[in-house]
Amino acid sequence: MKEAFSITAPKTLQATIDLPASKSISNRALVFRALAKGDSPIENLADCDDTMVIIKAFQEDGELIDIKAAGTAMRFLTAYYSSIPGTHTITGTDRMKQRPISILVDALRELGAQIDYVEQEGYPPLRIIGHQLQSAELTLPGDVSSQYISALLMIGATLPQGLTLQLTNNVTSLPYIDMTLQLMNDFGATASRDNNINPMTISVQAGGYQDIPYIVENDWSAASYWYEMVVLSHDLQAKVTLPHLKETSTQGDSKGAELFKLLGVQTEYTDKGICIYKQGKLPQQLDADLRDMPDLAQTFIVTCCLLGIPFRFTGLHTLRIKETDRISALISELHKLGFILHSEGDGIMLWNGERCEPVDHPIIATYDDHRMAMAFAPASLRFPHITIEHPEVVSKSYPHYWEDLKKVGFRIDQ
Repeated sequence: MKEAFSITAPKTLQATIDLPASKSISNRALVFRALAKGDSPIENLADCDDTMVIIKAFQEDGELIDIKAAGTAMRFLTAYYSSIPGTHTITGTDRMKQRPISILVDALRELGAQIDYVEQEGYPPLRIIGHQLQSAELTLPGDVSSQYISALLMIGATLPQGLTLQLTNNVTSLPYIDMTLQLMNDFGATASRDNNINPMTISVQAGGYQDIPYIVENDWSAASYWYEMVVLSHDLQAKVTLPHLKETSTQGDSKGAELFKLLGVQTEYTDKGICIYKQGKLPQQLDADLRDMPDLAQTFIVTCCLLGIPFRFTGLHTLRIKETDRISALISELHKLGFILHSEGDGIMLWNGERCEPVDHPIIATYDDHRMAMAFAPASLRFPHITIEHPEVVSKSYPHYWEDLKKVGFRIDQ
């Protein structure tokens, strides 16, 4: 694939798009099957990079595990390999080696894990000598990446006494934790949490997992880019059908539909999926806490700017340790489009309507971040001939994104 795509948007938007399977669910299901020592089929597995590296790790079972840029795989496999016999070294891309993991490593060491840092203290690569872990109680700050918490919970059912995890501080990305708990129960474990937010106690009983067949639902995170296209399209009759999405989904990003409703996009739920279309007025300003859906931050921030809607989004403190520093990346790339954004601390981004002169023929850097590419491509509906650098990054979660754009009339020139 070439290093840049120039995107020209269609004048109308009418489509049915079969989204990729949820990588969040796929990755968890694969770990549960491995912990169950099973081989039952998992249908509709995601075909993205993040899931493929987990499949490869389990199939090859070598000592060196390269998870490339897959943060979920790094967290989940660190916990997994700590809890089973064997020696493994987990590494990844240069960016992965800059993403902190000490909170998870310290927690696993409290459970008895033997983990060493191969290069820089607090960061991958990791050398893990796995064995049966023992301790049954942990306390962790709740405002860290939910993937740390999920990784610990997932192996909790394999501990001799189970696991009691107390989370202090307000919990970030709670829907992802609830997704983990739901899937744990689906695979035969017994796990639950109390209704407190700070502190929260999560209890996992000992007993392991069952080897069962499982069907993965489609990805609500990927749906957000189609919501963005509908609201940005000048076609007043814009309508997109997205099969195999559920209103009662365990995916936290399904709540994005409620926020998009405030931006004039209605969601019609059917037994086959959803249909989205324009209906309603745009707000004068949008303020929201994205703590429970931080992966949609780029989508909403780009959308609001292009609609001219000032905003203040909170709950974004995990964005700085994602595939890139997403806060800095958004400020830099939206400046190219004529928008002056600001951040406060690590968790707040805002735009008060301040503008600057946009550059001619903007070229959007993607920073090895799939969500930068996918959130900015719909900007072509308002910025003709926008260019996206390194478009291949979408393979991390939505490998056929560009093909789907072509299906609905986007022109993509290499």
